[in-house]
Amino acid sequence: MAEFDSYAQEYEKLLHDPIRERFAPGSGFFFERKWTLLQGYAARTGMDLKATAWLDVGCGKGDLLRIGNPQVARAAGCDLSAEMIAACKGLDVTLQTEPTRLPYADGEFDLVTAVCVYHHVPLDARAMLTTEICRILRPGGIACMIEHNPFNPITQLIVHRTPVDADAILLTAGSARRVFSGAGFQSFSTEYFLYFPETAYKYLSGVESILSWAPGGGQYAVFARKPTN
Repeated sequence: MAEFDSYAQEYEKLLHDPIRERFAPGSGFFFERKWTLLQGYAARTGMDLKATAWLDVGCGKGDLLRIGNPQVARAAGCDLSAEMIAACKGLDVTLQTEPTRLPYADGEFDLVTAVCVYHHVPLDARAMLTTEICRILRPGGIACMIEHNPFNPITQLIVHRTPVDADAILLTAGSARRVFSGAGFQSFSTEYFLYFPETAYKYLSGVESILSWAPGGGQYAVFARKPTN
C-alpha cells in the first residue's frame, strides 16, 4: 500500500520508457485497447454492457474506469493506495484496506477486471485474491485478468527497468488460467494483444485479431466464468 502511495505523485513519469513511448506516447492507447478488448469479449458472448455492474480491482487513478463508465450500468473501482484513488474524482471508488479482501458484498458484480495487478500480488496471496473475486461475482459472472506477457522479450525489458514494477513476478496466461481454476472458475478464453504500435494499429487491427491466439503480444487477457451453481 505504502509503495504505490509513494509512486502516486510521479506515477506517469515513472512509467516512462523510450521503447514504450515509441510504441504509444502516454497511456491512453493502452487503456483504450483494453476497453476495446473487453467490448469484443462482451459482443462475442452476448454480455449486455449497458446492464453490467463492473468492478476494476486495482483501479489506480481510474483511467480504465473513465473510458468504460458511460457504457455500463455501474462502474466501480478499488485500490490499496489512497494516494492513487485520490485522482479518481467523480468515480465510484473504494479504498481496499486488505490486500486479499475486497470491500463488496457477495454476488455484487457481473464483471470484475484486474489489470496488471497480479504481477504485484505475492505468489502465496494470489489464490486468496482470486477467491475474493469469485465471491463478489454473481453466478455466471465474468472475471478478466490482463497481464504483461512474459514471452514477449520487449515487455520483459520494459518491466525490468520500470520502477513501479520492481517487485513484479510476471505470470504466463497458463498460470493465470490455473489461478482462476483453483478458485473454481470455468470456461476460459485467452487473447493476446498489443502486437502493433498505436500508429499502425488503426490499419492492422484485423491482423491483430487474427494473431490473438498466438503468445506474442505485449499483453494478454484471460477471461473466466464463475459457475452458475
